This record gives sequence, structure tokens and C-alpha cells, in this order.
Amino acid sequence: MMRNLLLAIAVVSVLPVSARAAGPDPAEAAALQKYCMPDIQRLCPNVPPGGGRIKGCLMSNKDQMSVGCAKALQALKKSRS
Repeated sequence: MMRNLLLAIAVVSVLPVSARAAGPDPAEAAALQKYCMPDIQRLCPNVPPGGGRIKGCLMSNKDQMSVGCAKALQALKKSRS
């Protein structure tokens, strides 16, 4: 239970600061959770959330990131620009 909560927080921490300030779009947050949560668990299991560490971990492992997570992050980036 606590691990799932921390991972959910980690998914939200992937959002840019401006997106978090406005609050993530529920559909985008759901897509990130659906598509990136497995990648976070697989690629960044010991990375504590906050300070952009999860995003940094995902980006440093982008060659191993799933297509779904990469697309969800790209869609979020496009919608925020």
C-alpha cells in the first residue's frame, strides 16, 4: 500500500513544475500512471520521489523505457507547450 502511494507520487513528480502548479489533467495523470508506473517500478525501483529524480531516472533509461510511457510523456510535453 505505501509503495503504491509512493509510486503514484513519483508519477506525478514526472510532470513539469508548471503542470503540477495547474494540476495535472486527470486523463494525462491516468495515462502516466497506466503506462509509466511499470517502467518506474522496473527501471527506478530505488529512486526516491521528488526533486525530479524519477524523471531523471526515466530519461537516463529512455532506451529501455516502454513505448507507452514514452508516448505518454511526449503527449504531456506537447500539451504543456
